[in-house]
Amino acid sequence: MTEIILETARLRLVPYRMDHLDGLHAMSSDPRVVRYLGGVTKTLEETVAAIECQMGRWEAHGFGWWTFFRISTGEIIGAGCIQYLAGIVGSPLEIGWRLRPDHWGQGFATEAARTMAAFAFDQLKAPELLAVAHPENIASRRVMERLGMRYRGIERWYETDAATYEIGAAEWRERQAANEG
Repeated sequence: MTEIILETARLRLVPYRMDHLDGLHAMSSDPRVVRYLGGVTKTLEETVAAIECQMGRWEAHGFGWWTFFRISTGEIIGAGCIQYLAGIVGSPLEIGWRLRPDHWGQGFATEAARTMAAFAFDQLKAPELLAVAHPENIASRRVMERLGMRYRGIERWYETDAATYEIGAAEWRERQAANEG
């Protein structure tokens, strides 16, 4: 399978690989990062298993989780995905992200999310994208709004109540055309 690497002005998004383990584990073992993701930190073995799972999803579906590398430093600062919502093949596609705390509030999540959304709509021909967040995760919800996503309400995903947002392909393209003009 061809590796799908995406780039933004400041980020290189590379599909999960085992050589990303140290940076990904630093995030998944940080209580601040997982606060709104179930609140449970991951062991090194659990992070290895997650990378292996995502490598399999890339092989099976041609999309999954990317590691975010900051171009100026080469360091891992986050991760994000296009995946089937709740891991259910055939469900709507979900967009998601997480960042190291020292990179919060600098626009990296929005920058990466725009590029991942473009990939979903332009390459995968997704009819819509959904995003879910813990209702109190205001920062992620703001990224969803910056993407032009509409709030659908509180829905049950990942065995918890989640603020759910959506955007259709036509709406996405209209927003992109307006931003370019």
